[in-house]
Order: sequence, then C-alpha cells, then structure tokens
Amino acid sequence: MSTKTKQWGAIIVMIALFAMIAFVTNLCSPMAVIVKNQFGASNFLSQIGNYGNFIAYLVMGIPSGMLIKRYGYKKTSLIALAVGIVGILVQWASGKYGFGVYLIGAFISGFCMCMLNTVVNPMLNLLGGGGNKGNQLIQIGGVFNSAAAVAVYILMGALIGEATKAKISDATPALMIALAIFVIGFIVILFTKIEEPQQTIEVKDPNAPKDKYSAFSFRHFKLGILAIFLYGGIEVGTPTYILQYLTSEPTAATPGIGMSGTIAGLIVAVYWLMMLIGRFIGGAIGGKVSSKAMVTAVSIGAIVLVLFGMFAPQSWMVNVPGIDWANLKVIWAKVPVGIFAFILVGLCTSVMWGAIFNLATEGLGKYTAIASGAFMTMVFGFAIMVGLQGLVADWTGSYMTSYVVVLFCAAYILFYALVGSKNVNTDIPVD
Repeated sequence: MSTKTKQWGAIIVMIALFAMIAFVTNLCSPMAVIVKNQFGASNFLSQIGNYGNFIAYLVMGIPSGMLIKRYGYKKTSLIALAVGIVGILVQWASGKYGFGVYLIGAFISGFCMCMLNTVVNPMLNLLGGGGNKGNQLIQIGGVFNSAAAVAVYILMGALIGEATKAKISDATPALMIALAIFVIGFIVILFTKIEEPQQTIEVKDPNAPKDKYSAFSFRHFKLGILAIFLYGGIEVGTPTYILQYLTSEPTAATPGIGMSGTIAGLIVAVYWLMMLIGRFIGGAIGGKVSSKAMVTAVSIGAIVLVLFGMFAPQSWMVNVPGIDWANLKVIWAKVPVGIFAFILVGLCTSVMWGAIFNLATEGLGKYTAIASGAFMTMVFGFAIMVGLQGLVADWTGSYMTSYVVVLFCAAYILFYALVGSKNVNTDIPVD
C-alpha cells in the first residue's frame, strides 16, 4: 500500500487504539494500591494485574496473528474491543465479588491488549507504506500511547486519594472511562472503512499444498523477536530498580539511599515523561530517519547512559524534578547523578518498540500477520528480564551492578540494528 492511498480515517482509528492500549494497561499499576488495601494482598500479589497482562500476551500472541490471518485486522480489532469490554466489567465487579474475580478480569483485559497490539503495529506500518513512513506512524501512535499512560496516573492519583482507604469503588470513574472508550472505539471501527492488504484475509483451501516457509524462515524476524524480548529489560527494568534503589535503606542487604516512597515514585514518573518526549521526537523525524538509524542511535545512547549510571560516584548529587500528577505540580529532590542518567534512558527506550517492530517485520509480506502475533508473545520477556535483574541485585548486593542486565539488553539491540536486522532471506516468496 503506497503512501498515496493512506486512509486517514483508518490511521486515526489505529492511533486511537494505541492510546486505548496504554490507558487500560497502565491502570494495573495504580490499581495495585487498591488491590493491596481492599483485598489485603502482599506487594507481590498486588501486581497481579500486571502479571495477568503479561501472561495473556504469551498465551494469546500467536492466536491473535491467526485471527488476523483468518478474519483481517478490522474484525480482529472488533473482537478485541468486545473482549476488553468484558474485562473491564469483570474488574469493576471484583469490588463486590473478590480478589479472584479481579484476577480473571485482568487476564481477560490482557487478551484484549494483546489482540489490539497485534492489530495496531502492523496496520500502522502498512498504512504508512512500510519503511520510514510506516515507522513514523508507529512512533506517532506511541506519542498518544504515552500521553494516555500519563493521563491514567493523573486520574488515578486523584481518585485513590489516601492509599490506606482506597477501594475498587474509588476507581469506578476510571474503569467507566475505559469502558466508554472501548464502546466508542467499537462503534467507530464498525462503521469505518478499512481497506486491508488482501493477503491478510485468507480462507484455507484444504487442497492447497502446505507452505514450506513461515515468518520464522526469516533470520531478521527471529533475531527481532529476541530483541523485543530483551527490550523489556531496558524499558521496565530501568525504572523498576531506580525505585528500589531510592527507597531501600542504606543498611539494607541491597542498600539504597532511603528516600520516601512517595517522593521516589514522583521522581521515577519522570522516566515515563522522557518516553513521551522521545516518542514525540521520533514521530516528528520518523519519516526522514530510518528505523535502523533510529535504533542504532538510541541503543548507543542507552549504553552510554547506563554505563555512566553504574560507575558514577554515588556522592555526586543533582537536583531532579518529579511530577506530582495528582496535584499537577513539580517537586525537586537530590539524587545521585547516575540515577538521573538512568531516568534519561527513557528517551532512548521511547522509540525502540516501534522501530524494532518495523525492522523485524519488513519484507515479510503475507507472513506479517502471524509474525505480529509471535512478536507480541515476546512481551512476557518484560517480566523475565526484570526478574533476572532482581536476582543479580540479590546476588551482588548492589542495584548499580544489577544494571549489567540492562546493559546486555541494550548491547544486543545495537547488534540487531547494525547486523541482525538485515533481511538475508529475500529469495523467499512473500506475495
């Protein structure tokens, strides 16, 4: 599909779906405060919403690609939104029916998020005509994705109020907003004409010979899904252990600086703001800068920042701004300059997802739908890599040393951009 035949209505719908994904996914973290209070859950169990989302990607990734291949992008997005409506209603009902119901709702919502992600990323790439323009549309979608994530924290911060008294009922306005978004999205997509690539809508001919190739026949795709698996270690691992370091007492087994959890949380929130800024820049320049150049630049930047953060003397302090989302004001706190370097890594991770996806699926043709599903299964790597970094912190007694995991992930992504992203299987027919 050339850029001349872009369907701006479809592009706007896909970007709106990108924002929906962030809004619902990011409800999980502030909802953890409510789950911990209302159900008496431990810190580990309070994050069950996030676990449900990650596991759902592992389970639903390949089936999502198969749905697209069988029914097309539009019908799959409608199925996803219907599933999302059920998930939100179940989570809302958990206030009355208990913790187990909340877990089921989170898992159902995870199915929805996986299917929507499987639709949105390749569709924006295809609507942009692939290449730089396709990457640019994905980055623009990422801007709205990050903006929706910020909106969730502002909204939930205002709704939760005093954490020790927070209940599911307090989050009802946010859940109803998410429900309304899904319902409106369903109606809009239902009546929006989306001209899809013909090869994605396929009825299986039982007499047709079995295709000896698949998305996994392409080296750059296999290396690309490994890149996205490791990418989770950078995007999620970096802020997770900034928070652990800031709040851990100096006398703890893995020492930190003993900062107030409230202040530390506001400081870490700046990391996500950096991602928003980075995606805005990526969307602005994505049409002129190749995905390869973009990933190369940001992975080098991440390596430099992480190395500096690991080895900069912790006695070097700098004032860092934090954002009090609930009260919409800026606070300031002194942190080691290395922590500030870690916060800036958000600028680098901002464009990695979209650009890696673009590189991994470029040139796959009729295999793009299934490839997109397989790509989404790798989201479970976010949990794996964050857990591995925690183990390194425990083994070494140092949060700074644990960032060797983040460093490794960034180094691999640089390798992928420079070497692994080249399509060396151009002889495989993709029409």
